[in-house]
Amino acid sequence: MLEIRSSCENCQAALPNESSKAMICSYECTFCQDCVEQILFNVCPNCGGGFEKRPTRPKSELARNPVRKEIVFKPVENNPFLEKNKNIDPRDR
Repeated sequence: MLEIRSSCENCQAALPNESSKAMICSYECTFCQDCVEQILFNVCPNCGGGFEKRPTRPKSELARNPVRKEIVFKPVENNPFLEKNKNIDPRDR
């Protein structure tokens, strides 16, 4: 089950379930679109993967499978994967 996180791991911008600005990597690390484009350059600092828009969970399913309550806040000071991966398409990493 996809974990819906409610904020950006880097800047803590609100990313509610219906947000069109939420981006996730294949491990569900969650960042806002601004951080992905302007700071991370589409390279996840936790795994080196790329990002895609996070899907929205249907409202009818939120009661049974709610948004995660715990906040993940790990401001990015150094992205160890950036230089190696920023010019490589995520599907080719």
